[in-house]
Amino acid sequence: MRKLRDISRCLQTAVDATREVGILLRRNLASTTKQVDLETQHDIKLALDARAQSLIERRLLKAHPGIAILGEEGTSGDVGAELRWVVDPIDGTVNFAYGLPHACVSIALQRRIEPAPARLARRFPDLNFETVAGAVYDPFQDELWTAVRGKTARLNGRKIAVSGRDRLETALVAVGFSSSPETVAEKGAFLGRLVGRVRKIRLLGAGALSLTYVACGRLDAYVQSGIRLWDIAAAGLILECAGGEFWSRPVEGEHAYDIVGSNGRLRRKLERIQRDTATKPEA
Repeated sequence: MRKLRDISRCLQTAVDATREVGILLRRNLASTTKQVDLETQHDIKLALDARAQSLIERRLLKAHPGIAILGEEGTSGDVGAELRWVVDPIDGTVNFAYGLPHACVSIALQRRIEPAPARLARRFPDLNFETVAGAVYDPFQDELWTAVRGKTARLNGRKIAVSGRDRLETALVAVGFSSSPETVAEKGAFLGRLVGRVRKIRLLGAGALSLTYVACGRLDAYVQSGIRLWDIAAAGLILECAGGEFWSRPVEGEHAYDIVGSNGRLRRKLERIQRDTATKPEA
């Protein structure tokens, strides 16, 4: 891996970019005339998504022109480069579009690693990368989570750690839904089984924030199917660096994953409920 000081400089650039976009989001949260570029039953794309990514790209490319960029709104730079940024300019777009102040900016730095087996690499090229630094910024709470691989995760500069809860009965668990009808149906059945076994369930609508909330002990676990890489690349590392477990599996779809992020004590229990749901669907 590059020298730590180089990674730290990259992280500072990412932090600066998230804060710059954060100003844009705060200024536009209350607007009732946000331009919608694409709308489906379960998702919204705003003109502000593309504007925010362009802002991020300009700052990243100016500071580090040799690093490629993979973002929700497209790619730029040399796709064969050793390093790449993974950018989500607005995670929680639907929340933001409705004026709900629960959304964030997420930027991860990934490096190319030893290639995965050829068959897997062709199907899931993301397996050839790992995240080495990440920043997630919530401009509405002015909360900034950061991490560098091998170091302790931080929230606004202070070290953070996951919770110690190991019983589902006392756990606060977040669940997310992708926009596909199949995933919605599957997770609906999972929710039906989960709701009676945990203390509370939360559907917060911003995957990166749900993972960072696990990282600092506000939540105990977060489960989602079909989530995209740009939602999880930074926050997954932050969770790991806070002592948690970030389990992910690539699935069919553009940079899509099934994930379980937890404090390291609950994944197998949650997986058992998922298996029960699959084998014994609700009537």
